[in-house]
Amino acid sequence: MKSLTIPAAVLVAIASAAVAQNAPKPVSRADYVKNLDSNFARIDSNHDGSLSAAELGTEQQRELGLAKNALQQQAQARFKQLDTNKDGQLSPAEFAAIAPTIRTSQTPQQALQALDSNHDGKLSAEEFRAPQVAKFNKADANHDGTVTPAEAQAAAGKK
Repeated sequence: MKSLTIPAAVLVAIASAAVAQNAPKPVSRADYVKNLDSNFARIDSNHDGSLSAAELGTEQQRELGLAKNALQQQAQARFKQLDTNKDGQLSPAEFAAIAPTIRTSQTPQQALQALDSNHDGKLSAEEFRAPQVAKFNKADANHDGTVTPAEAQAAAGKK
């Protein structure tokens, strides 16, 4: 019986690829192992029952090539989609079409109404500051007047 010597990282990478290809269907242990063995046999180009650095390098290059090809195809498809006049070039207007639209969620009047707590038609420094200070106070979990990085991270996760 041949002894198989495989680095753990390679096993994890191969196994992850096998699972990803079959997701989201359930995979039996037997099918999982069969897929691993098939990948191993494909990579073991000299069929000696172990994977050398050269064989792993070849597999790595094959996977990089597949990934580059997929990215190139996606880029070409996106370019064709953006090149609306089909001249093989992107004009500034065609390129700008992918920029996200930026707009405010409120008119200035709506913002003033939301923040103007005394309804005098203008914002004092206190009214301007109040919503942000409230956010700070909420993030300051231990109420010591300082928001630590951990508190900030926790507050960001609670949104």
